[in-house]
Amino acid sequence: MASRKSPLFDTATTVGKIMSFLGISALCGLLAAGLVFPLAATGGAAASAGSDVLEEVPTELAEEPLSTPSRIYANDGETLLATFYEENRQPVSYDQISQHMKDALIAIEDERFFEHGGVDAQGVARAMVHNLTRPTQQGASTLTMQYVNNVLNNASVVRGEGTILGSFAQEKTYADKLREMKLAVSVEQEMTKEEILEGYLNIVMLGGTNYGVEAAAQYYWGIPASELNIQQSATLAGLVQSPNYYRPDQNPEAALERRNVVLGTMLRNGFITEEEYDEAVASELDLDVTPTRSGCVEATMGHYFCDYVAKLIRNDETFGETEEDRERLLYRGGLNVVTTLDPDAQTEAEDTVYETVPVDDPSNNRASLISLDPETGNILAMAQSTVYDPEPEDGNTTVNYNLNFEYGQSGGFNVGSTLKPFIAAAYVEEGGSMDDVVDASVDEYEYHEEWTASCMPGGTVPLLPDGEGDESEAWTLENVGDNMNRRMTIDYGLYYSINTATAATAHDMDLCAIDDILDRLEIKRAKEFNGTFDVNLASTPAAMLGAAEISPLTLARAYGAFANDGVICQPRALLEVTDQQGTEYDLPEEDCEERVDPDVIAQVNDTLVNIAERPLGDSPFTPGNPPFPMLGKTGTAAGSSNTWFAGSTEGMTSVAHIGRTDGNARQLTPTINGVTYEDGFYGSSLAQPMWYDYMVEVAEAYPTGDFRESSNSPFSDRRDYRYSSPIPGSSSDNGDSDDDDSDDD
Repeated sequence: MASRKSPLFDTATTVGKIMSFLGISALCGLLAAGLVFPLAATGGAAASAGSDVLEEVPTELAEEPLSTPSRIYANDGETLLATFYEENRQPVSYDQISQHMKDALIAIEDERFFEHGGVDAQGVARAMVHNLTRPTQQGASTLTMQYVNNVLNNASVVRGEGTILGSFAQEKTYADKLREMKLAVSVEQEMTKEEILEGYLNIVMLGGTNYGVEAAAQYYWGIPASELNIQQSATLAGLVQSPNYYRPDQNPEAALERRNVVLGTMLRNGFITEEEYDEAVASELDLDVTPTRSGCVEATMGHYFCDYVAKLIRNDETFGETEEDRERLLYRGGLNVVTTLDPDAQTEAEDTVYETVPVDDPSNNRASLISLDPETGNILAMAQSTVYDPEPEDGNTTVNYNLNFEYGQSGGFNVGSTLKPFIAAAYVEEGGSMDDVVDASVDEYEYHEEWTASCMPGGTVPLLPDGEGDESEAWTLENVGDNMNRRMTIDYGLYYSINTATAATAHDMDLCAIDDILDRLEIKRAKEFNGTFDVNLASTPAAMLGAAEISPLTLARAYGAFANDGVICQPRALLEVTDQQGTEYDLPEEDCEERVDPDVIAQVNDTLVNIAERPLGDSPFTPGNPPFPMLGKTGTAAGSSNTWFAGSTEGMTSVAHIGRTDGNARQLTPTINGVTYEDGFYGSSLAQPMWYDYMVEVAEAYPTGDFRESSNSPFSDRRDYRYSSPIPGSSSDNGDSDDDDSDDD
């Protein structure tokens, strides 16, 4: 707020100095009569005069909560993920502050603090004489007046009105000073000296973004305020006059000189002995700067999850009417935010993605992992092999690859064959069986051929080319495995991820039935495409092979249905949010709903369990001996640009993704982390092993029981490992047949 300067009191002129003298003299008279000794001023002309003049000056100090940092915690309520603040402050009680600190502040700022009633007439007179006779200006603020000024500043900022002048500024009008003085007297009548001193030491700026003595002690020396010694206390007390100029970490010479001045006043006022003074003056600053970092860039873990949490708060009117209000609450409201993040799972997820695809890997691939609790929707881990940093350097990004565009600024990734289990579920839901046979020999479908789509006008939809300028006459499919263009069961086609089997399944049924199950499981694009977020097979049949950009979080929510008997839960990141007054904010409860019949899910799980539990070339288990029951499906997008494994145990659903994030959709036989995949790069090449490595370490912290079986299953034994031989067409058990010949949308 710009200072208001009365021309009547312009001390640049002789007349101004005279008027200044008269004004200060009158002010001193009023103070002496009715303010400095308020308890004695119970009658008399002087007191009446003072009361008349000051009648309209407010006597109540409109306080607002102190600006304090907000802290984001993991689900244990103890593991600190990140701190947000504009003013780094950690309020403490009077007895948690070193006596040396209290003495140092009183000695340098207000040596008669325990004698005056809020305004020091002797100090006012001294300042008056100084200001009239010298070119420099001297203040007369007591600690109580400075406390009042800081409280006014804090209230102004909390209300979004900006900052008024600091207590050390020299541009206040006499009206400002008069108001400050009367409020100081009022404060002295309502608070004890100890309470005022405690309040002051918790609110005062002490360099940079450090406010209050506890935050300053932690920042400069890494100790609590209760342990401040004489010289440290003097250093902090010296900062009050000019907090940034005397910062010991930035201007040590000036800070040391100012500290010694404070030590001299402590000696003169009898707070320390001559011996203590000599020892303190001879000491160095001995800093051990320990900054409390602000924001998600400085998070201890889960940087991208932290960013998601911050955006949830900024976007939710529960935390304020406007985005500006919510931002101010986050940085100044002292929120304690307990999230759903499992610190052990998060640590393992970060280690796993970095080990699989290092940040500096020249392949331009990135790895990501996300985990949900399928029974609650709680997000347990969220990691990716990048550095959360807005600085434009290789490996740095603030884009969250696990989320949709709204919260992560990511457009999602082609999910490849991870969509195939949902097509199988739609087929079973329509009355089919996983043991039904389809003609997977058809590898070509003519464009403009009509496919059944009951929800479209006329009940059919033509198969159209995806790409502009496509002059081909038919949609051509390829399979990786040898001898795969033949008749086979739905189960067999899903197990080996046969593209022609998936197309044949969809061709034999209603495309709208597939769209319906995708909608119920909320499988949406990460970013709007052609005016919709829907995958919409009814208008783009070729999308059935995964040519739709979907986020890992969306895929994880949908796969949760396979672990949770057809029930999906909305993802949750927040468990509890309280502010510094203890107010608890209303948060979304667990939101779970059955979207697919449990029996349908159980029948598809017969196949998904066998897929997940089949050993790869370097798997730590053999058929029939997995570490715990699991299910899942690989996925490979066109050109191996994106590879996946989406799967679950009973209590943890996780999605692993490895792929290009630079827009290159045609990466073939890449070299990743020093390994070249000469025979092609598939979901089973790296995403599935990464999923295994991670889940083996974390899944057993959650339920790992078996999945529900269907009484209508066509198989007598879910785990007969009927397809446990090497995957057809691969040179070893480490192959995969998810080479979806589909173009990017």
